[in-house]
Amino acid sequence: MDFIPIEKMCSVFKVSRSSYYYWQNKSPSKRLLWRMELGIAIKKVYNWSRGRYGSPRIAKELQIQEIKVSRSLVVRIMKKKNLVNVSMRRFKQTTNSKHSYGIVLNKLCQNFKVGTYNQVWVSDITYIKTTEVWSYLTTVIDLFDRKVIGWHISQSLRAEYTVIPALNKACSHRRLQLNESLIFYSDRGIQYACNQFKDCLKSHKYIKQSMSGKGNCYDNSVAESFFKTIKAELIYQNSYQSRKDVYLSLFEYIEGFYNTNRIIHSALEYLTIKEFNEQYKFKYRKVA
Repeated sequence: MDFIPIEKMCSVFKVSRSSYYYWQNKSPSKRLLWRMELGIAIKKVYNWSRGRYGSPRIAKELQIQEIKVSRSLVVRIMKKKNLVNVSMRRFKQTTNSKHSYGIVLNKLCQNFKVGTYNQVWVSDITYIKTTEVWSYLTTVIDLFDRKVIGWHISQSLRAEYTVIPALNKACSHRRLQLNESLIFYSDRGIQYACNQFKDCLKSHKYIKQSMSGKGNCYDNSVAESFFKTIKAELIYQNSYQSRKDVYLSLFEYIEGFYNTNRIIHSALEYLTIKEFNEQYKFKYRKVA
């Protein structure tokens, strides 16, 4: 590559040689250095979340770290660095509600605000593709803290392999007290409406069943929202070979990230589930 004399470059860009040398020797401003450090911090949070965090959660995470920054500035820096969070895909309806089993009354009616644990659990089932066979993920979420308290992977959609083991795991993880009355909420899928699952619920005398309205996708939006999140942030980013691969991937995400470190939306005041629970327990002890 031919060397271009400084005099010629200055002539082309119509600047003096003294201005060029001043610019070359000038130290970066404090503002520029701060922007560079902020860019490094943003990329660090982005990489830590594996691209799952967009600008709102990155801004919140930085504020938790006592870095004063606005979401709009995070957006500009992310665009400049080409940091794009994983994309969302359209939700695919998978519920089979065409069956002869009885439907239970909707006791929730889109009232997603509860005062404490074990008042409402919501559940749903979704499909996960592998090169071997389809796998099915069943989850049970406590509406209070949005924690996945029970989940199960299966190769069959029968109730004994999906909703029943997921319910049992939830009951084992978050035991009901004698004075508690719990609503177990789901869609009208055959797994939740069948006699086998209803008999299982009856064995837990403190649990009352509730189902969503016909054809209303918003009735079970909390459970469906979790599936949209996990598909966008995990499942669509991977190609699974076997059910074992699916299980290990889901375990790392649900137990190692979502239930502990992931910043949840405004329902939990943009806290992680772990932080929300610690804050609630502190307030409860203080009142008591």
